[in-house]
Amino acid sequence: MEIRVLKYFLMVAREESITRAASMLHVTQPTLSRQIMQLEEEVGVKLFWRTNHNIVLTDDGMLLKRRAQEIVSLAEKTQEEFAHREEALAGEISIGCGETGNMAFLSDCMVRFRREHPLVRFQIYSANADDIKERIEKGLVDLGLLMEPVDIGRLEFIRMPKQERWGVLMREDSPLAAHAHITPEDLMGMPLILVGRERVHSELANWFGDVYESLDIAATYNLFLNAANMVERGVGVALCFQMESFASGLAFRPLSPVLETGAVLAWKKNQPFSPAARKFIDTARKYILRDRKERE
Repeated sequence: MEIRVLKYFLMVAREESITRAASMLHVTQPTLSRQIMQLEEEVGVKLFWRTNHNIVLTDDGMLLKRRAQEIVSLAEKTQEEFAHREEALAGEISIGCGETGNMAFLSDCMVRFRREHPLVRFQIYSANADDIKERIEKGLVDLGLLMEPVDIGRLEFIRMPKQERWGVLMREDSPLAAHAHITPEDLMGMPLILVGRERVHSELANWFGDVYESLDIAATYNLFLNAANMVERGVGVALCFQMESFASGLAFRPLSPVLETGAVLAWKKNQPFSPAARKFIDTARKYILRDRKERE
């Protein structure tokens, strides 16, 4: 299975048209059609449903699309790492990041690093901790900023300095906005918007105690901006971290009793890194340890 053919397949999947894909790839339509047919023969399944107007992925095609994106991304990343090996420190460092105030700390570290190594650039992939951890293990990102709770048994990590405080995001006209703190009982009967991660649900269930099973869960989310949008539109109130700023018309109130979550900067054990990624990990570790000592 050639990388080139997988790129062809991904272009066809994106354009849903052999003609448009061939034009984008600068190959002839018969050539591209033949490559796709040979790929279907190689994997032994039908990848596209063909109609008079367009072609769409089958279920097997959707699975191959996901795998092909990972394979092509990893191949391109590997090629770039070797391209810069003999030059001044350069290349791309890929980091998966959850939504956390610790991103500001990591950004400061990136600024300091680029002052010494201006040819290095960063690729940031935003997702929840479970998705980022999977990409670390597959080698698709160099390291990840993961919100706990998360299984880091197979990863090396540095604990980040900031603890995230949980609270409730609501509209300013919500009755809850009159409260200084939010208790489990305050949320009974309220439509709630919760983080989608199962591990987080367990943490929240412990905080809610006996009332957890009686909650009205209206929606779940994995990106804060989507949660804020749902709150603004009246879907419910969202349990989330305290952020630096919120959209106009929204208010945040912390939980009582206090509930806090930590974060780690993690990477795969015994992973061969590019010189740039290895240097950045060393820099981040020193920066974090120095900050920790200053706080003490």
